[in-house]
Amino acid sequence: MTSVRSAAGAALPPIRMAVERARQEALRRELDGCQLLAGIWCHGFTVAQLRSIRASLPSTARLLVAKNSDLAAAVEGTRWESLRPCARGMNAWLFVRSDEIPPALRPYRDFQKEWRLQLNDFTGAVYEGRLYGPDDFAQLEAMPTRVQSYQYLLGCLQMPAVSVLAALRARQEAMAQPEKPPTEEAAPAPAPAPEK
Repeated sequence: MTSVRSAAGAALPPIRMAVERARQEALRRELDGCQLLAGIWCHGFTVAQLRSIRASLPSTARLLVAKNSDLAAAVEGTRWESLRPCARGMNAWLFVRSDEIPPALRPYRDFQKEWRLQLNDFTGAVYEGRLYGPDDFAQLEAMPTRVQSYQYLLGCLQMPAVSVLAALRARQEAMAQPEKPPTEEAAPAPAPAPEK
């Protein structure tokens, strides 16, 4: 005869596995369309602090606290797999769904300064298939936004056109002016030589 306790114990592993698979699937859905995935060392954060960070993030970014084993399983075989070594310790994961990387990272940096949490830094990130370590985040934070990139490109395209237009305008103005006959300017009279 089987006891209730042993019957419940036998049913729990499949339930646990189903819950684990559901968490991993939720992380995989979060990775779809994601441009950047960054880990944040969140040891000692309170729920209020995490809510504060989430409230300050742009709408294209989302902060999740997930088990590292679930994240490691979710990124396995994807372009995010190089982030697996960063999945150690207590991490929160920042999912950014747009090319606007600096505006998505800035709220956490502001939070760090406000709460004086210099040890709770980024553990790593993957952007365009490249792994960025904690020391490489300055590159990500200094990237131009999409608007700045477009402004630069339009400026580069506009400069040659402006130069050509200026040259054409100068030539047109030169052709429009009537030619003046050369005038002979009166030469200054030579000064009388002193007498000896």
